[in-house]
Amino acid sequence: MKKVLALVMAAGMFSMVACGPSAEEKQKMEEATKAAQDSIEAAAQQAASAAEQAAQVVDSTAHAVVDSAAAAVTQ
Repeated sequence: MKKVLALVMAAGMFSMVACGPSAEEKQKMEEATKAAQDSIEAAAQQAASAAEQAAQVVDSTAHAVVDSAAAAVTQ
């Protein structure tokens, strides 16, 4: 009898697990996924902005070096 009861309990546990997540759990997972995607997108935009600013600094520095070199050559 104990073996039968243990077998029935095991079958019951497997049937509960096989049902999958509820609609509420699915919604929570979707919200978490969307929040993660939004934060990744925001980080990518910040990185692109920082790269653009760095490129502007390098460009202005390069122009200053070229201008000073040109001034030194003309003297």
